Amino acid sequence: MSKFAAELIETANAIAAPGKGILASDESTGTIGKRFAPISVENTEENRRTYRQLLYTTEGLGEYVSGAIMFEETLFQKADDGTPFPELLKKQGIITGIKVDKGVKPLFGTDDETVTQGIDDLEKRCAQYYEAGARFAKWRGVIKISDAGAPSELSIQENVQRLARYAAICQANGLVPIVEPEVLMDGKHSIERAAEVTERVLAAQYKALSDHHVMLEGTLLKP
Repeated sequence: MSKFAAELIETANAIAAPGKGILASDESTGTIGKRFAPISVENTEENRRTYRQLLYTTEGLGEYVSGAIMFEETLFQKADDGTPFPELLKKQGIITGIKVDKGVKPLFGTDDETVTQGIDDLEKRCAQYYEAGARFAKWRGVIKISDAGAPSELSIQENVQRLARYAAICQANGLVPIVEPEVLMDGKHSIERAAEVTERVLAAQYKALSDHHVMLEGTLLKP
């Protein structure tokens, strides 16, 4: 069991506080550029910092938000007065989180299915993120449904195993992992088909978490 066990459980419970949600401010540099473009804002590091500062200094934010997920760049940025963003959030009772995956890559030999990258240097990065003030993390696995047979067993296993490995690494370094095996809604399939796939994926996910000795009380699920 992780030496952070008690802290992980406390953090998970705090994030899941009734009546509160998580602020997703982890847009990548490219994605936030698309949001800036329609309002003619240049996609620079300073403008990204200013935008996130605007969010994090919203009066009363902590009454409704328990955690805020950041992009790596944002975690190490500071407010105008020199206060690191994690400390700024902490003053409002908001826990800092960090997106740790590095996006999806094709799973060759399948019906355009994907697997998420980022495991190789994750342990080192998690230690750095904890030191910077992060206390939870996010990793997204993507499961596709198609008439051609997706999701394949290969896709399910690759994604749930990566998520479980990520969760174990996070807990070993003091971060509560948000486990997100996302079954995409895209497609012409029925709601019954979506439910069947979701049940299959979640069963595989929790088997993998058990196999990797992940402490469930110190995790959060985003299905």
